[in-house]
Amino acid sequence: MVREDGKRNFALRDPDGNETSVFSGNTPRQAALKAARRLEDVGDSEADADETELHLREKGTDKVHKYEAWAWEEEAPDDKPDWMPGDITKANVSKQGIEHIEE
Repeated sequence: MVREDGKRNFALRDPDGNETSVFSGNTPRQAALKAARRLEDVGDSEADADETELHLREKGTDKVHKYEAWAWEEEAPDDKPDWMPGDITKANVSKQGIEHIEE
């Protein structure tokens, strides 16, 4: 279901099918990147980061977008704003496919 600003809502699903959080974005990948940045298992570098499977259900549909996600911490750039912390979390995702749920 698309909002007036063009963004769509995606619910993060756990393995039991419970929807714990909602992320918005113009594309499913944008929402997956937001979800990936909040992963608990964050590596010291992109190479050291562990992959985690994310399932995002598009609100208003039966589509579940499946991603492999990983996140790592990096030092913030020198020209960062004053409010930004010294370390930032970066993330990347790789789409594994779409499945349709029947509930």
